[in-house]
Amino acid sequence: MFDYETLRLVWWLLVGVLLIGFAITDGFDLGAAMLLPILGKTDIERRVIINTIAPHWDGNQVWFVTAGGALFAAWPLVYATAFSGFYWAMLLVLFALFFRPIGFEYRSKMPGKRWRSNWDLGLCLGSFVPALVFGVAFGNLFLGVPFSFDEFTRPIYTGSFWALLNPFALICGLASVTMLVLHGAVWLQMRAGGDIKHRATAITLLTGPLLSVLLIIAGAWLLTSIPGYEISSAVIGDASSNPLSKSVVRIDSWFVNFSLYPELWLLPLLAVVLPLVTSLLSRATLYGWAFLSSALAITAIILLAGTTLFPFLMPSSTDLASSLTLWDATSSKLTLEIMLWVVIFFVPLILAYTVWSYYKMWGRVEPEAIENNSVSFY
Repeated sequence: MFDYETLRLVWWLLVGVLLIGFAITDGFDLGAAMLLPILGKTDIERRVIINTIAPHWDGNQVWFVTAGGALFAAWPLVYATAFSGFYWAMLLVLFALFFRPIGFEYRSKMPGKRWRSNWDLGLCLGSFVPALVFGVAFGNLFLGVPFSFDEFTRPIYTGSFWALLNPFALICGLASVTMLVLHGAVWLQMRAGGDIKHRATAITLLTGPLLSVLLIIAGAWLLTSIPGYEISSAVIGDASSNPLSKSVVRIDSWFVNFSLYPELWLLPLLAVVLPLVTSLLSRATLYGWAFLSSALAITAIILLAGTTLFPFLMPSSTDLASSLTLWDATSSKLTLEIMLWVVIFFVPLILAYTVWSYYKMWGRVEPEAIENNSVSFY
């Protein structure tokens, strides 16, 4: 089908597509849940918010699971190194995500105000923490992760959890949270009735410009103060996926790919402009177009991060030669070929199921519907 190098590039694109799918679909329910204590002034209004996302959130998680499985299958060294380096951060995300399924199921099982408020807080934090940690993780990739490989190509991580919480990574984490809150607010404008959609407009008018500002700050910081990585030499024709078969050097900037391909500058432009467009469309009550604009903004931001890092997947700050790239961290050619056929078969099924489920459950959730069907709704 493809030669080995092309397969590696194809899988880099596929994993990027899966991450974009996860950020767009699961992003709005993470963002809406973060807004639960802010936009829901009464118990009925909070139930309205929950019922706009509860029928979809578990289906949206399929993109997350699929992206994780693809990462494991296509880039096992990246998977192993990431879970070594970000172990405590991943555990924090895992425990935060525990609040989501049980929160949706048990939140309205008892009428007590304290019971429901605690679950609302759990749903909010269970969505905020993953959004923050994912952004922090991406920020640390640009700084380099402190790891190396021993003679058996086993990753050795020498950093700490607290070192991940550096200023640049926190800016990226805040941008991630803001991006998903904007996406969630636009979703609530489309799906929530009553006063919630009007309150959500105020959120979109705030988070759109804020996201653009945060992206400009992170981009300027990355351009002026954070050195990039470059492969200085590699074994020509090496197909062993051995990360130690190359040499890597530090360079002045991460934006070398933009110098080689000036058309890539369209990505940062779109990443900065589209959140502002989303806010304007939201204010104009063009909610469907605003959601599309928000989804395109997420796509541009993820593509921007990926193309800036390219071809690096996980740079090492302590042993440059151990840095993982898409050329030397992949599985065998046969594995990539088999997994490609699996993706060709299953991704259209996931897309079809997703579209069908939204079609069948589409509609604005009104407070009156919750009051009249209190037992049957979440």
